[in-house]
Amino acid sequence: MNRSTALPRLAWAGIAFVGTLLPISGFADDQDVRDYRSHVMKTLGEQFAALNQITKGKAPAADIATQAEVLSITASVAKVAFTPKVLGGESKPEVWDKWDDFSKRLDDMVAAAADVAKAAKQGGVPAVTPKLSSLSCKGCHDVYRVAKK
Repeated sequence: MNRSTALPRLAWAGIAFVGTLLPISGFADDQDVRDYRSHVMKTLGEQFAALNQITKGKAPAADIATQAEVLSITASVAKVAFTPKVLGGESKPEVWDKWDDFSKRLDDMVAAAADVAKAAKQGGVPAVTPKLSSLSCKGCHDVYRVAKK
């Protein structure tokens, strides 16, 4: 990693770390909490979609490590977004009723995203492609997300 790419990555990592230290409920009303949660989850979906495009040859392979790192950072802050018990949005009440299961699923997602980021840095597209299936969102969405109309 050269100096020009190291600084932005370190900045993102710093932002993610600071974000885990600041409970969002301390400075946000309920709608702000729901909006933040939605943005984090949409970012995860967008990063997953970008990685899929790259692995299918529809986007630049050179971007794989950066996209995977952003996915990993975003996954690491997802749990913070759900920590305040603020009902509504696209989240079912089961998120907090079954918090142990939900938070374990988030932890598993964080670990899988970190593994994808590591694979991307070490082996590029060929190393990432088989690992993307470990990032399936469906299992969690089936249980914890309100069905889209």
